[in-house]
Amino acid sequence: MKIYHNANCSKSCGALNLLLQNGIKPQVVEYLQNVPTKEELRGILAMLNMKPTDIVRKNEPVFQANYMGRNFNDEQWLDILLQHPELIERPIIVHKGKAIIARPIERVLDLL
Repeated sequence: MKIYHNANCSKSCGALNLLLQNGIKPQVVEYLQNVPTKEELRGILAMLNMKPTDIVRKNEPVFQANYMGRNFNDEQWLDILLQHPELIERPIIVHKGKAIIARPIERVLDLL
């Protein structure tokens, strides 16, 4: 199991703690420091069955200042997400070919 984690996010920390409480020690990817590759992000989106715009955090200042109201194709959004990983919704948990965005954190239990 892998969690794309932001230690400064209470939801991300809550999801990680829920995993640990259930005896699972996931691979923790601090995605702001270790940005996924474009192929990795494509794979995550495929497992989520989502498009890049579906995982954009639209309340982030960088989104509102630079991207709000503008149209980009999926490839462009992938590049934007990789350039600004803080725009990637969190936490994302991947397990056995499936992925979820753990909001609310109890969604983690769907993968167990």
